[in-house]
Amino acid sequence: MTEEELKLLKDIEQAVFHIDVHLGGSRVFWEFAENITKRRAIERELEIIGEATNNLLKIKPDIELS
Repeated sequence: MTEEELKLLKDIEQAVFHIDVHLGGSRVFWEFAENITKRRAIERELEIIGEATNNLLKIKPDIELS
């Protein structure tokens, strides 16, 4: 695996970790839905995951993402 591929995987891993941090351990949907700051922070982390996944697939289209 190349250095760039590892960096993208690390970006995905960190974004997942940050989502958990933003949620503060709570999995109550209404707390998330009613807090615009929390919602936008998590949306941004999901964008990071999407961008990193897209770039990873461009570099290595045969990678298994399961």
